[in-house]
Amino acid sequence: MPTLHEEVLAKLGPLIVSGALEPGAKVNLEWVQQEFGVSRTVAREAVQVLASMRLVASRRRTGVTVLPADEWDSYDRAVIRWRLGGPDRDVHLHQLSELRTAIEPPAAALAARHADVRQRGRITELGAALETAGAAGDLAAFLEHDIAYHRLLLEASGNVMFAGLAHVVEEVLRGRTLHRLMPPRPKPEALRLHLVVAEAVAGRESEVARAAMTAICVEVADEMGRLGGNGARS
Repeated sequence: MPTLHEEVLAKLGPLIVSGALEPGAKVNLEWVQQEFGVSRTVAREAVQVLASMRLVASRRRTGVTVLPADEWDSYDRAVIRWRLGGPDRDVHLHQLSELRTAIEPPAAALAARHADVRQRGRITELGAALETAGAAGDLAAFLEHDIAYHRLLLEASGNVMFAGLAHVVEEVLRGRTLHRLMPPRPKPEALRLHLVVAEAVAGRESEVARAAMTAICVEVADEMGRLGGNGARS
C-alpha cells in the first residue's frame, strides 16, 4: 500500500512532467498541503523526492521551483513512467527505443562472450518461456519473462554500465503493455528472434546475438510506431 507521500508524488510528479506545472512555477509546501490535503511533513517529503529527481529545485530565498525538462533525471524510474503516461509519450518512446537500439545489441554480443554457465542456461530457459507465453497470448506472463530476459542479457554482458540500465528497459517494457503498444499476441518473428539471441548467447556466437538483438529493437520500434499511430492509448 503506498504511503501518503508516495500518493502525493504519483499526482504531483505527472503535473510537472506533463507541463501542467510549467518550468519556473512555484511549488511551496503550503500549496502542496492544501492541494493534496496532507501534513507539512508529508508535503516536505514529497518535495524532497522531486528535488532528488531534479524535477524541482529548493532554495532558501526563492523557494521550490519547477525545473525545465533538460534538468530532470531522465533515467529515474518514476520520471520515465510519468513521461510514458504523459502527452509526449510517442516522443519519449522513440527516444527510449533509440537508447535500447544503442545498448542492447552490443550488450547481447558481450553476453555471448562473458556469460557464465548459469546465465547461458537461464537465457535459453527464458527464450523458451517467452515463446510459450507469447504463443498462448498470455501478455502478463510474457511481460515478466521479457523483463527477466532483457535484464539478464544486460547483466551477463559483464559491463556494469549496461547492467545499470536494466531498470530503464524494464520501464519501457511495462509501459508498452500498460499503454497497449503490444499486439494481442507477440509476432512469431519476434519470438523467433528472442530464441536466436538466447541460442547465440548460449553458443558464444557474439555477432549472431548482436544482429538478432538489433532486429528485435527495430521490430519493437516499428510495432510501437504502428500501434501508437493508430491512437492506441490507455
